[in-house]
Amino acid sequence: FAGTICTALGLGVRSSAGLTEEQKEFQKVAFDFAAKEMAPHMAEWDEKEIFPVETLRKAAQLGFGGIYVKPDVGGSGLSRLDTSIIFEALSTGCTSTTAYISIHNMCAWMIDTFGSEEQRHKFCPSLCSMEKLASYCLTEPGSGSDAASLLTSARRKGDAYVLNGSKAFISGGGDTDVYVVMCRTGGPGPKGISCLVLEKGTPGLSFGKKERKVGWNSQPTRAVIFEDCAVPVANRLGAEGQGFGIAMKGLNGGRINIASCSLGAAHASVLLAQEHLTVRKQFGEPLASNQYLQFRLAEMATRLVAARLMVRNAAQALQEGREDAVALCSMAKLFATDECFAICNQALQMHGGYGYLKDYAVQQFLRDIRVHQILEGTNEVMRMIVARSLLQE
Repeated sequence: FAGTICTALGLGVRSSAGLTEEQKEFQKVAFDFAAKEMAPHMAEWDEKEIFPVETLRKAAQLGFGGIYVKPDVGGSGLSRLDTSIIFEALSTGCTSTTAYISIHNMCAWMIDTFGSEEQRHKFCPSLCSMEKLASYCLTEPGSGSDAASLLTSARRKGDAYVLNGSKAFISGGGDTDVYVVMCRTGGPGPKGISCLVLEKGTPGLSFGKKERKVGWNSQPTRAVIFEDCAVPVANRLGAEGQGFGIAMKGLNGGRINIASCSLGAAHASVLLAQEHLTVRKQFGEPLASNQYLQFRLAEMATRLVAARLMVRNAAQALQEGREDAVALCSMAKLFATDECFAICNQALQMHGGYGYLKDYAVQQFLRDIRVHQILEGTNEVMRMIVARSLLQE
């Protein structure tokens, strides 16, 4: 059904409203890919916990492996707004798979932006083609929201760092090839953190068990464990002590990406609810004739458009490097992930008992986007960031 979504919601609610012709083309390609390559397999990937690597590589052939990576190393060189449009469209086909693509893109961008020319040309081409897949390693068992207190250590020894510690909840962990790792090379606090790029197969690198999750089942999640891993100094992004800044800059874009994935899930759920209200009858009338349900559908569509506008505005601010970009990204992530979860939940309610069956896609969209209120900085942390920006003015 994803291919019809961009025109199905009526004038003013369409996700293509206000876009340039070029952006509409990107969006159409992404919607078509979602409809043909993702939506038909979404339930199976979820049920059997399949990581659809071949589908990821097909997406990369369309330029979705390095959307905002520079073209000289294989990227598409698109803007943050273009990226948001693409992730929203892809997410209508499978939110979990699109969310992994967004994390992979963030890792590729970090290497492209903060890496040396040698690092860029070594890592980015195979990441943009998704021949190799990437994971972002920040969170630890004892440091989630308080990322600056991370304990994974990297001790300099000649031309290498000896890495020890562990990371938790790592998307793709164990199945991916490149790990962008935040580790402590100096004293306590954010200024002691550096960023290393670690390749699968490095001696001392191992993985925990595959986590059993409520949603996001088309991407594996594992702990990543470092035991005397020797990582070349040449694999450090930026200077020592710059890692926390690199991590936070990556997360600003990651928050837009994950909010965009929430938009796609909500977008699809509004369409599913619209279809169900039209087809399902109660008391001799289609549910669509019930004014209460009409009003709820109108509210869902209104929330979706409001969230989309916030996300696209923040994406534009980030692209332009505006002073308010960090606060706007946090606002957009907070608002969009909360509102889109509420939209999916209401869509499930409109389906009645059918919405609770795994034969109906609406329940999977609900399960897959619940975690968006937690990752890339919890929504409580988003409130802290916004409040801090207001009180410092």
